[in-house]
Amino acid sequence: MNKYERVMAAYQGQRPDRVPSAFWYHFPKGFEAGQAAVDIHLKYFAESGTDLCKIMNDNSCPKDPAINDAQDWSRLAPIPEDAPFICRQLDLTRSVMARMKGKAVTLGTVHGIVASAYHILGGTELYDRDGTVLGRHLRENPEGLRHAFRIIADYLKYLCRAMLDAGVDGIYFASLGGERRMFTDDEFAAFIAPLEIEILDSIQDAPCFNILHMCKSDLNLERYLRYPDPAVLNWGVYENNLSLEEGRKLFGANRVYLGGLDDRKGVLPEGTAEEISREVRRLVDTFGYERYILGADCTLPTDLPAWRTQAAARAATIG
Repeated sequence: MNKYERVMAAYQGQRPDRVPSAFWYHFPKGFEAGQAAVDIHLKYFAESGTDLCKIMNDNSCPKDPAINDAQDWSRLAPIPEDAPFICRQLDLTRSVMARMKGKAVTLGTVHGIVASAYHILGGTELYDRDGTVLGRHLRENPEGLRHAFRIIADYLKYLCRAMLDAGVDGIYFASLGGERRMFTDDEFAAFIAPLEIEILDSIQDAPCFNILHMCKSDLNLERYLRYPDPAVLNWGVYENNLSLEEGRKLFGANRVYLGGLDDRKGVLPEGTAEEISREVRRLVDTFGYERYILGADCTLPTDLPAWRTQAAARAATIG
């Protein structure tokens, strides 16, 4: 089987020649857009052993200097479809897909409502400094956050559709907000879930499938049970969350599950080739090969040598 056939067999509940693998990381600074970004994506797809190819998105919403406190969200302006950061990402997507179409299932990365709001408020570093600020802002100015989240949702709906029009086989939708510390269940249900459900409903016609990535630690995964039926689910099983087996009981056996390996510690980033192989064999023997894609909790370290993901992919044989 080639990469495309292997992933589609797993998705359709058939028996692939081996469990497909899916790994990715953020490329170094300077590789966000242009030919350098295209080249590094294609190089990674060729060398990493990965079967499912994900186009990274480091052209996210820029920080808005006018948004600093809770009241500022009421004045967030609509995001134009021709914003430079959007155009850069779509140019990257078109260029990668010109080389990848039909060779592998290739997904476009989209950051959800909460991640995009964090980018607007303080950039990618803000979450690590203050993972609850959006919850505080919501409680101080609920209508302002409702206004802002609506604007972000409209931008994300456009981006998803434009990526599909650019040729991707589906969307990798990364949702923040499931963390118990950020929002209550009621806040998530009222302010986040309806908009993300609307976005995902709008892309159910993806040529292959979409992935819902439920990001970060201490998640209440039950918050996502009402989301439309994304074919593939992924979350951090090593981040104080449910195991793959527990998640399959929650979401059902008809979904496809991606993951199993820790992205920042453990055998994949630290072990020997033999240790990686042994752990992958344990995962496949325990979780089974049906409707399963071997992967990690989230993005891998940027400097991870290719031999590590190659070793994991090779070990994912079906006994």
